[in-house]
Amino acid sequence: MLRFSLARAGHAVVVLLGVTVVVFALVHLVPGDPVRVALGTQYTPESYEALRTASGLDRPLVSQYFHYVGSALTGDLGVSFRTGEPVTLVLLGRLPATLSLAFAAMVIAVGIAFPLGVYAATHQGRVSDTIVRVVSQFGVSVPDFWLGILFVLLFSSTLGWLPPSGYVPLTEDPLGWLSRVIMPATAVGLVSGAIITRFVRSAVLESLGSEHARTARAKGLRRRIVRRRHVVRNAMVPVITVIGVQAAILMGGVIVIEVVFAWPGLGRLTFDAVSARDYPVVQGAVLLVAALFLLVSMAVDLLYARIDPRISIR
Repeated sequence: MLRFSLARAGHAVVVLLGVTVVVFALVHLVPGDPVRVALGTQYTPESYEALRTASGLDRPLVSQYFHYVGSALTGDLGVSFRTGEPVTLVLLGRLPATLSLAFAAMVIAVGIAFPLGVYAATHQGRVSDTIVRVVSQFGVSVPDFWLGILFVLLFSSTLGWLPPSGYVPLTEDPLGWLSRVIMPATAVGLVSGAIITRFVRSAVLESLGSEHARTARAKGLRRRIVRRRHVVRNAMVPVITVIGVQAAILMGGVIVIEVVFAWPGLGRLTFDAVSARDYPVVQGAVLLVAALFLLVSMAVDLLYARIDPRISIR
């Protein structure tokens, strides 16, 4: 386990270095002068040169890159052009909002997808299976932000049950957080749940037709025991992969949903930073999202061995 974790950590470092190269190159190809945008109406030739020198943009690109990587290794991701705050503190300030939204959305998605997918697979060809497949296809096809707008129109504008937008930290006001997270989390969770439902159904169907399931049934085991011990558990390996990917996507921030609900997460932060040509924030946000993806991927690999003993992590 330790050797596997160290190997994956080494791979993660290589991937993150590659991400820094790509992101650093792309943000400098975006047209526009970030220093000029940051100064706005306070622009003067003197202030322009001072900010350009302070941010290191007067150096060659290669020198800028190596300076950025060296600083990032110490946790210093630079300073925001717009606010003057350290990027690390800006990202850490937005991370709880994104993680809380991602957690709530995944609870909804898995809570919907798992029972529906198993039920549809064990009732293959029946009307209930057809209904689940049609509804899940509809969920995959519908944009989450469209659902979010409908929720706002229905539950906020028409019924007045929930606040239309905003964010309250979970640790400060749990009920306030719940009343504000339920609509964006449900909008995102329904779409993710539809995707996961289709994978659960396919994985369970494949497991139902496998030799170990047929052998268990031939031994006279009850159908319920066969499903729980032999079918569902073996079907979980591909399903965990999909859940991990969906969770990583949500942790990276659902940009449009966060804009619709004024949710102060990483997605909205990245959107605003790209619009303002705030290079340090864009680079830091992408680097953080890549790190979250890698952490989720490592956790998924460890779960594989926990669920299926035939899988080795050595």
